[in-house]
Amino acid sequence: MQLHDLSESVLSKFAQSITDAVFQFIQNDKELMSEYLRSVEKNGLDATNRHLGKAIKTRFYLENDTQRMDATQSTLIKSHQIFL
Repeated sequence: MQLHDLSESVLSKFAQSITDAVFQFIQNDKELMSEYLRSVEKNGLDATNRHLGKAIKTRFYLENDTQRMDATQSTLIKSHQIFL
């Protein structure tokens, strides 16, 4: 396997679950979890989660796939957009 093929394979697979990974990161960091909960209290759960999802997409220059992921590891979300 070429190095380029390996990196493309790894990064493509990671992009599909990057949102779940970010939300797991939040829930495992006390300071971020506190900020997240304050945002949910002020802005609502859906608005907070949608904003974070869009920020992930923008920050990492991702594109939406046609599918959503309905099984997540994070307890903060039930589903998320899959990115390419």
